Amino acid sequence: MDKKFKRTTVTSALPYANGPVHIGHLAGVYVPADIYVRYLRLKKEEVLFIGGSDEHGVPITIRAKKEGITPQDVVDRYHTLIRDSFKEFGISFDVYGRTSSEIHRQTASEFFRTLYDKGEFIEKTSMQYYDEEAQTFLADRYITGECPHCHAEGAYGDQCEKCGTSLSPTDLINPKSAISGSKPVMRETKHWYLPLDKHEGWLRQWILEDHKEWRNNVYGQCKSWLDMGLQPRAVSRDLDWGIPVPVEGAEGKVLYVWFDAPIGYISNTKELLPDSWEKWWKDPESRLVHFIGKDNIVFHCIVFPAMLKAEGSYILPDNVPSNEFLNLEGDKISTSRNWAVWLHEYLRDFEGKQDVLRYVLTANAPETKDNDFTWKDFQARNNNELVAVYGNFVNRALQLTQKYYNGVVPACGELTEYDQATLDEFKDVKVKVEELLDNFKFRDAQKEAMNLARIGNKYIADCEPWKVIKTDPERVKTIIYISLQLTANLAIAFEPFLPFSSEKLRHILNMETFEWAQLGNTNLLQEGHQLNQPELLFEKIEDAVIEAQVQKLLDTKKANEEANYKAEPIKENIPFEDFEKLDIRVGTVLECTKVPKADKLLCFKIADGLENRTIVSGIAKYYKPEDLVGKQVCFIANLAPRKLKGIESQGMILSAVNHDGSLSVITPEKEVKPGSCVG
Repeated sequence: MDKKFKRTTVTSALPYANGPVHIGHLAGVYVPADIYVRYLRLKKEEVLFIGGSDEHGVPITIRAKKEGITPQDVVDRYHTLIRDSFKEFGISFDVYGRTSSEIHRQTASEFFRTLYDKGEFIEKTSMQYYDEEAQTFLADRYITGECPHCHAEGAYGDQCEKCGTSLSPTDLINPKSAISGSKPVMRETKHWYLPLDKHEGWLRQWILEDHKEWRNNVYGQCKSWLDMGLQPRAVSRDLDWGIPVPVEGAEGKVLYVWFDAPIGYISNTKELLPDSWEKWWKDPESRLVHFIGKDNIVFHCIVFPAMLKAEGSYILPDNVPSNEFLNLEGDKISTSRNWAVWLHEYLRDFEGKQDVLRYVLTANAPETKDNDFTWKDFQARNNNELVAVYGNFVNRALQLTQKYYNGVVPACGELTEYDQATLDEFKDVKVKVEELLDNFKFRDAQKEAMNLARIGNKYIADCEPWKVIKTDPERVKTIIYISLQLTANLAIAFEPFLPFSSEKLRHILNMETFEWAQLGNTNLLQEGHQLNQPELLFEKIEDAVIEAQVQKLLDTKKANEEANYKAEPIKENIPFEDFEKLDIRVGTVLECTKVPKADKLLCFKIADGLENRTIVSGIAKYYKPEDLVGKQVCFIANLAPRKLKGIESQGMILSAVNHDGSLSVITPEKEVKPGSCVG
């Protein structure tokens, strides 16, 4: 850390209290933030970790209306769920507040009023949709209609959920109010705007010249916005849920959630430290670091700094280490589709395995590009790395100490060349891990910590103390001594990443002191030091457990497909005479075989009541040939024959296309004579 800073204020993006937290949130924001804070605490540095729930905005009011409850009911439910899940998962906030609190209302109102009184806002009138029946202006999400791009019904005024296109309410075809269902009209409304264009000059210097060390994705997105030219941004909106705009003539208007939410970092600090909060936000010797996802880069690097600068007394962020997105099993995580691994469900399904998820999410951290979480990888990293490398080495070292020396650290004898080489190799781990953590490279830092376990595993495997004990018991004392020093170092190195297993290991080792400065010390456990009883740090995760999680996702996908299924539009009407031309009959399947070199085709021999006929059908993906023999099927008997893979097909077997694209052969409810007509 730069010497000019005495302390660090760390914030993590406020999760939206409209639903639970999922692994995408954890990987993008909360796990890396917690790693960094735990690292600073281990270094005995002054650090404050600020979290809280974002509880205003339109989606919350929509959920409340759907459920027939109040917005406060919604945020109370999810704030509690999120807060408790974070606590159980080990996200070590110093305070976890909420934006519906009275202290936040006061702080946000005062912040707005300060900027208002300084003339930092501009007033603008615009035309917006108004619901005459409900007598209210409509936020973008309260307007639905037909998407002008994919023509899906039910697109929102800000985005089409089906094709993902960003929209404006006026883009919608046949817009209607989501409140009353009536057609909205355009009306004039007044709002206050933060003129970001006024701040563009200093923002360009501050970001593009003074902070070239920021991550490429952060720097690049900021540069793109600045190069396009910044525009005034509304800080108020017409809504009845939120913090009322604290000026006369603003009835029915609240602070826009993007303006209100980041002030939550400040109000939550006030809640924790009412008498000393200012030193964390206004002292130039304090460092401000925001942990966010990439969808929040603009707000934390351009908009919030402009707000702080306009107010005039606050420090600006020193770094904003934003991650990219984490996908799930090759598909984008989606809360609306329930395509996610929810934290509260993970804590229930994998009791006591917080560190396994922390490890996997850090190992797959989307630091430079989007990454993917799969349950098979989760299992493999647990079994092949945590259990087979870290856990295996620690367990060997502890069990051998217990077996040979009753859990007492033995004396270290004369070192061999190999002993010294091993000690030299892990002495540098502190410098390596520290440099990586200081530069927010958490994935590589954890990998370096795991390399320490690999060194230990190799050392104890190469030295084979269980064999040497028979010929040179004095040599074994040195092997075990060195192995225990490595083990103690692992407890420190992994503390920021795996706090639960580190705490467990420190208890087993009976470590009295514990801080970052000790990492790399090869004499952490003194000769004669008594250890506690060994325990396994990690356990294997069996296939059945993983298969259950995969099946849960498959069930979710199937449910989504069924819920979103919409039948194909009815084709144009045809004269009855055209239908009469079709000769649809029932036949009995006598034989059915796969067509060679054709994955999709089956060849049927059909009894049609007159003479047997051959029909080729593309349903091999959905049926085994032997399952169809003896069944009755409907077929078109008077189609002109055509050749498929050299076989003349004399008709078409009728199938229904399901919502997932699968085919189901049409069969009569009761058995009928072959050749019976369908009409």
